[in-house]
Amino acid sequence: MNFHQKPVTYVSEVGLKVIDLPKMTQFYKEVIGFEVISTEENQTSLGVDGTVLLVLETMEGFEPKNQRYAGLYHFAVLLPSRKELGKVLLHLHQLGIRLGSSDHLVSEALYLSDPEGNGIEIYRDREFEEWDWNGDEVRMAVDPLDAEGVVQAAQEAGEVWNGMPSGTVMGHIHLHVSDLPAAQKFYAEGLGFEIMTSMGGQALFLGDQKYHHHIGLNVWNGIGIPALPEKTAGLGYYALMLEHEEKRRNVAERLKAVGAEVIDHENYLETTDPAGNHIRLFV
Repeated sequence: MNFHQKPVTYVSEVGLKVIDLPKMTQFYKEVIGFEVISTEENQTSLGVDGTVLLVLETMEGFEPKNQRYAGLYHFAVLLPSRKELGKVLLHLHQLGIRLGSSDHLVSEALYLSDPEGNGIEIYRDREFEEWDWNGDEVRMAVDPLDAEGVVQAAQEAGEVWNGMPSGTVMGHIHLHVSDLPAAQKFYAEGLGFEIMTSMGGQALFLGDQKYHHHIGLNVWNGIGIPALPEKTAGLGYYALMLEHEEKRRNVAERLKAVGAEVIDHENYLETTDPAGNHIRLFV
């Protein structure tokens, strides 16, 4: 099953507030391998196959993060296969990029940060049939990555890295929040995501249609942390793609019922989670 196309509700793009637009554009193009889809004076849109996955926006007066805020833990780029993960791993290693890695049972993942400290995960999913379930919750772990096996998959294919491959999508977003029960109510009752797994009152993973997670939430930055200020660099917004207008109307009603504000823009609805993370709802 494809968990990143309709009728599934999925994260379609992420918008970052950045301080140095040329430097960040270069990083996402040359290191991460996105194509530049459009450029404006204060904004660059990047993605794959002509589809925007990441929007970088700058404004005079943006400042770097100087304390712990709610906001982005990482956004996660999903590759179509293990060999593609191997190609990325070799490419990043050749560039001398510092990497973390993990086997989450449902997926294999690499972790790094961009020049302004935004977290990035690049991963591949195991087949749905390989996932292990405990009732309604999917089993996930933080095990060591079989990096050798990942690299071998790329070497056996005899291919070298040439940017993000066709079929790459925004897999999920993982957020720092200030209050996990409040966030759970917003994301489960308001947006309609299902809890896929929870980690001891510290983190929650929610998905639609049994995906291991489209949304990750954690309080690892501290409970009660402030929202990211408007003029501080970091997460600007992320976008959710919904099946159709009727579903979006229903979601908007549910969001209002849990006390969230919903603002109608020309092309999307906008809401804000209890930690101050901005979400755009598209159809």
